[in-house]
Amino acid sequence: MGQVTATSWRAFLRAQDWRLAVWCRRRGAYAIAVHEFFWFGIKQAWACLFGGIMLALLVVTWRWYPRDMLLARYDFLTLAALAVQSCLILARLETREEAAAIFVFHLVGTLMELFKTAVGSWIYPEPSLLRLGGVPLFTGFMYAAVGSYIARAWRLFDFRFSRHPPFAACAVLALSIYLNFFSHHYLPDLRLPLFVGIAVLFGRTWIHYRIRRVYRRMPLLLGFFLVALFIWLAENVGTFAHAWQYPSQRGAWQPVPIGKLGAWLLLMIISYVLVAALHRRRLHERYC
Repeated sequence: MGQVTATSWRAFLRAQDWRLAVWCRRRGAYAIAVHEFFWFGIKQAWACLFGGIMLALLVVTWRWYPRDMLLARYDFLTLAALAVQSCLILARLETREEAAAIFVFHLVGTLMELFKTAVGSWIYPEPSLLRLGGVPLFTGFMYAAVGSYIARAWRLFDFRFSRHPPFAACAVLALSIYLNFFSHHYLPDLRLPLFVGIAVLFGRTWIHYRIRRVYRRMPLLLGFFLVALFIWLAENVGTFAHAWQYPSQRGAWQPVPIGKLGAWLLLMIISYVLVAALHRRRLHERYC
């Protein structure tokens, strides 16, 4: 009965959306654009599901989590993130292949967290038991949220590309970015050459995405920047909720420096390449 009800409900929603689409076509291009923008927002929100839940948990626990609980706030966040990720996999909202790529980014992020907290780039001020050194285990899920968004958006918008660079070149770039996150503390920072490398490698690439039936397109570099911008905004929320702190925020909270936007752009390239590894045979399949 439950399956029948769910199937009937989906059929009802599809029928209503079809009626709305017909109505929009009769009203002209403006109504069609509004209808597509509505579905663009719905799909983006669905792609952000894991990241949105994690961000909400950071804010809710900062505001209302009891400070005298035996289970520390960071430990609760770790268990909650594990439960949410498990539910997404069990509900088949993420494929096993996507979950594997996200797990790899989880490890990549955790290793970098261990190093960055050790050199004092940022700290996690609250106590916890589920941690490695100065890094609570929930932090790996924050990196996983970026991978989860890219993987889900890739599937929901059915990404295709024009003039996508070879995957091997993308992998070399991602590895160089990752190594520079460590080496720039002891060697010259190669961030500027890496930005140039991103521009050269992806400068001619267009991403084609399907909101409903028609493919739209935009420069892939613009897509990278927009995603990095939203991650930077989410980081401001996370630091405001005292999930972690930069040295400049220890006295009182202030916005994350805009320069961190570049760091998130670099880190997002790593996540993109990990997800692209699942689709590397299709990167040049259409619109080439």
